[in-house]
Amino acid sequence: MINSKVFKAALAASVFVAVPNVAAAAEDQSARIADLQRQVDELKAMVMALKDAQAAAPAFAAVQPQVSAPAPPAAPAVQLASAQPASAPAAAPEKKKAWYEKLQLRGYTQLRLNEVIAGDKNAPAGKSRLRSVQDGGINENGNFSIRRARLVVQGDISNRVSLYMQGDLSAAVSNQTGGESRQNFFQMRDAYADVWLDKAKTLKVRLGQSKIPFGWENLQSSSNRAPLDRSDAINAPVPGERDLGIVAYYTPPKIQAIWDELSHDGQKLFGNYGALGVGVYDGQSINRAEKNGGMMTVAMATMPFRLDGLGGLFEGQVAEIGASAMRNKFRPEIRAGGVSAVDYDDNHVGIHALLYPKPFGVQAEWTWGKTPEWDRATGTIKSKDSSGGYVMAMYRVPKSPIGQIIPFARWQHYRGGWKAATNAPRLETDEYEMGVEWLPLKELELTFSYANLSRTEADERRTGRAKGDLVRAQVQWNY
Repeated sequence: MINSKVFKAALAASVFVAVPNVAAAAEDQSARIADLQRQVDELKAMVMALKDAQAAAPAFAAVQPQVSAPAPPAAPAVQLASAQPASAPAAAPEKKKAWYEKLQLRGYTQLRLNEVIAGDKNAPAGKSRLRSVQDGGINENGNFSIRRARLVVQGDISNRVSLYMQGDLSAAVSNQTGGESRQNFFQMRDAYADVWLDKAKTLKVRLGQSKIPFGWENLQSSSNRAPLDRSDAINAPVPGERDLGIVAYYTPPKIQAIWDELSHDGQKLFGNYGALGVGVYDGQSINRAEKNGGMMTVAMATMPFRLDGLGGLFEGQVAEIGASAMRNKFRPEIRAGGVSAVDYDDNHVGIHALLYPKPFGVQAEWTWGKTPEWDRATGTIKSKDSSGGYVMAMYRVPKSPIGQIIPFARWQHYRGGWKAATNAPRLETDEYEMGVEWLPLKELELTFSYANLSRTEADERRTGRAKGDLVRAQVQWNY
């Protein structure tokens, strides 16, 4: 039997030894709990910071960073209330553009050089000098001139309405001091709205000042034409190409698809003036006030078609044919001042045909009609017959080491009045022209040409036909 004194002494000793260990264990457990609580507080702070960041930048709310807390030492599990991440807000609807944000600004400028190298550069009073109704820069002192400086604003106001405005910074105003013209005025060329009548956008009504659908060449933009000027015969019925009025254009999808393909290929089109156009205009021509209260009616139809079915050389070729007609009463300006009080018949029909250059092409137009013309025998203006047109051949090299090249040759002929000039003088034009258009860059075009001319001057006080040779060059930059 163990001595009671010895047992008591051993028990006392074990307690004495165990007390420090128990105290140390209790102290260690308290430290662990405190450390765990600190980590829990840090995690809660991170969650709160994350919520604040979501509120400040909702666009990034969907991206939640994964926060890894350091693993706590073994201890009683501590259950945290799970924080639910904030739901991502719905995407804000796209802001609808205002109509003025849809507008496009573009244009082009033409710097031209004309030089009469032989012939009737000047002539005595009463005799015709070598001049052109298409370019006032052809004269005895002609050197550099700004032929056109166009600025265009266009765009869709809505799905069904678009606008187009074009001005020219190189327009001239005549009848100033001593009859000297003043150059480089900003003058309206186009100002119209297109209203689409169907969702497929095949039928539209054009309102305002716009081009008159008469003659394929008249509708083709000056920035897109290989020769430097339009032909006299085709331009005579609609000098300036524009007037105030209303016109409807219709283009079937199949025809539009052919034009889209030609445009993608880089062909020089006449612009989207419809396969069929019918309109009414004032009839007094561009930027002139209406004088007789009548209306000019005009219509034009044109149809492109593929020639693949013919095979051989016609594989991939596209041809286009069409016709146009106009009926009008016109009052020309008279030498005595003002505008004639007499209405003159101004009726015309025309046809056109072309084979788009792939690579060789041909283009031709012809017109017949009656137009105001000065009658030298009676010294008055009368409605007289007019006729004329042109034939042009061209060869297109779309890709070369130096860019696109288009050599061309054109013959034009016209006999008839020029109603846009004072007293509607008679023009007699025969011209042979050859040249080349070079596009080293899509923003830059250069044209060089030589022409042999025989033409009357657009002045009824001068007689005879002037003859000579003309060399010309033009630089056009597009923007």
